[in-house]
Amino acid sequence: MSARLPVVAIVGRANVGKSTLVNRVLGRREAIEHPTPGVTRDRQAYEVSWGDRRFAVVDTGGWEPRARGLASKVLAQAERAAAEADVIVFVVDAQVGITQDDLVVAKGLRKATTPVLIAANKVDSATHEPDTVLFAKLGLGEPFAVSALHGRASGDLLDAVVAALPEAGDAPPDERALSIAIVGRPNVGKSSLFNRLVGEERSIVHDLPGTTRDTVDTVVEIEGARYRFVDTAGMRRRARAATGPEFYGLVRSMRAIDNAGLALHVIDAAEGPTEQDQKIAEHVRDAGCAAVIVLNKWDLVPPEDVDDVADATRDELRFVPWATLVRTSALTGRGIAKLPAAIESARASWEHRVPTGALNSWLREGLTGIPLGDTKRARPLRIRYITQAGVRPPTFVVFANGRLTASAQRAIENRLRRDFGFAGTPIRIRARSPERTRARAST
Repeated sequence: MSARLPVVAIVGRANVGKSTLVNRVLGRREAIEHPTPGVTRDRQAYEVSWGDRRFAVVDTGGWEPRARGLASKVLAQAERAAAEADVIVFVVDAQVGITQDDLVVAKGLRKATTPVLIAANKVDSATHEPDTVLFAKLGLGEPFAVSALHGRASGDLLDAVVAALPEAGDAPPDERALSIAIVGRPNVGKSSLFNRLVGEERSIVHDLPGTTRDTVDTVVEIEGARYRFVDTAGMRRRARAATGPEFYGLVRSMRAIDNAGLALHVIDAAEGPTEQDQKIAEHVRDAGCAAVIVLNKWDLVPPEDVDDVADATRDELRFVPWATLVRTSALTGRGIAKLPAAIESARASWEHRVPTGALNSWLREGLTGIPLGDTKRARPLRIRYITQAGVRPPTFVVFANGRLTASAQRAIENRLRRDFGFAGTPIRIRARSPERTRARAST
């Protein structure tokens, strides 16, 4: 999300319908909705267009003035979102009425210089509209009687939001920012790493596994390059996340990988890779992402075990041998400085293109000794031509006079890596034969 867009923060107590209102504004179900209070924890930004204006809407966790523990971190995120906003929408529950927490929140908002609009939510029919005038006692102006669930009067609220936006700051988003998904199992340090990379506590960090439930993204410039880092929810096995907020968090995490150009796969170095880490790495590979494996919590690995841990990681994730491996401690900052170089190297490989002339010069010499197909064939299998059909990831099309075996395709990939690089990115090999090409042309 470009930081140059005006920001509208949606704040209020837990379970008043903030995420439902955000989804209504977006016109799609993006923020996680669930009847259990406290589902939203991190502040999550989404780009919105209304009329001729674009702005960012920030969903926040429930505002609990007397919060303790994890809830206090949720509150801190909500307070920061309000402090950084250009407009604040304070959501209250019209069916419940004014609560003590509403009074405390309103008292703080009255001190702000930022425009504040009250959205009295859950007004599902006109008969309940007169009850919303009581919220004028909060001292923040006349409330907007809305139903986020049914969309009632949401357009009037958006008109008021746009009218309150500042004139400047509506700049186009930066499309050049590489999307980087930070993925892994719960409690391996993804959010701590995310906060280190973006330079602030943008994601909530807590020792409770599964603290992050939704994806959180921020565009950051590091050494002249722009990246969109996306913190994701911990990816448990599907059977353990079959229902509720964790399921939606898992779906969004997988979507983040599918939409990313690069994945930072965070693994707890003290525990080593697990079966779930293998499944995550497989999904990253199949999505065509460049990848950097981050062995986090490296400060917890005994010095005598460091080589064994790295070797075991390579062995367990041997189906992604091309992924770059970096050892870090998000807690102490150790190794974090090595990540930008690893990211840029993987990105360059992911976008690298080899000229066709160079490929076919290589073809005449580079495949010596590779068994290309079934040795019992009547005629030997020959590769006639090779070209690179695309990048992101690098994709090669090989034209042969028959079907290439899987082992031959792996051997070709290994030779391409040996002679042209491609560290940190998957390579796709597609085989074509004249017979198959003619058959497709005739149909």
